[in-house]
Amino acid sequence: MTTTVSRPGVAAAAAPGTPRRARNFRARVLVPYTMLAPGIILFVLFMAAPIIYTLVLSVQKKKVTGLGLGKGSQTQVFAGLENYVNSLTDPEFGASVLRVLLYGAILIPLMLGLALLFALLLDSRRSRGGAFSRTAIFLPYAVPAVISSLLWGFLYLPGVSPLHYLADRAGLAMPSLLDPSLVTFAICNIALWGGVGFNMIVMYTSLKAVPSEIYEAARLDGCSEVQMALRIKVPIIAPSVVMTALFSIIATLQVFAEPTTLRPLANSLSTSWSPLMLVYRDAFTRNDIFSAASTSVVIAAATFAISFLFLRIVQKRAFGQEN
Repeated sequence: MTTTVSRPGVAAAAAPGTPRRARNFRARVLVPYTMLAPGIILFVLFMAAPIIYTLVLSVQKKKVTGLGLGKGSQTQVFAGLENYVNSLTDPEFGASVLRVLLYGAILIPLMLGLALLFALLLDSRRSRGGAFSRTAIFLPYAVPAVISSLLWGFLYLPGVSPLHYLADRAGLAMPSLLDPSLVTFAICNIALWGGVGFNMIVMYTSLKAVPSEIYEAARLDGCSEVQMALRIKVPIIAPSVVMTALFSIIATLQVFAEPTTLRPLANSLSTSWSPLMLVYRDAFTRNDIFSAASTSVVIAAATFAISFLFLRIVQKRAFGQEN
């Protein structure tokens, strides 16, 4: 007869599956969230929290009692939708939106059209000096917007511009692009100079990803370079064109650096030329953070709505998806 001697704790330790389940739980739950924790914390601190705080400020206002002097004379109270109504009915805000819409209507077609043209030319089999051309076209994008605005601003300013000096020496009358009727075109030129290179690189990279067999088959069928560009290349890179158009729309609605930098050089630019300049003025010049917060929310909502509507319109043609 065999006698089995059991020691204390052995049965519990030998219970099938218990340690394995614990290890699987840690591997499936704890480890992924531990690795994601830094990103989640940074998102909450620098994205979610500011957005929530802005929403809270947008429905508050300052209440002044008495003369507004002394402790407790100014308090924050709930304002409901009052700030949003004031922002939407503000004539300065409406005028700034119209200016930005005109700015975008001029800039976006020119910028995307030139970017697509340069990408197609660089991808052509007959192109020469491709590396130098790509660098030369892309290089302006690497210049910060403030610096490029200052450079162009001094070129626009009649008193220091070499262009105006040469025009005067030649006896020609050159208009100043800082005049009220032309200042929008001056700002468009700065954004165009810096934005074409980035969009061109995106489109050109998409073109280089297209299999060369497609082009060889088109050449065997007798297609010229222009026909291949219009009937093959452009439809294939349509998603890239849509993506660059979306980024351009968002950047246009958020234009700030160029007009703000040019403003000291031109009396034609007001502190509310663009919606973001209006927000900056209310927040840091007039110290009205509640109005600035509501206007910021309106701009963000409009940007999201326009971007979503644009994608809904073009996604079937560009991505082959139903609306």
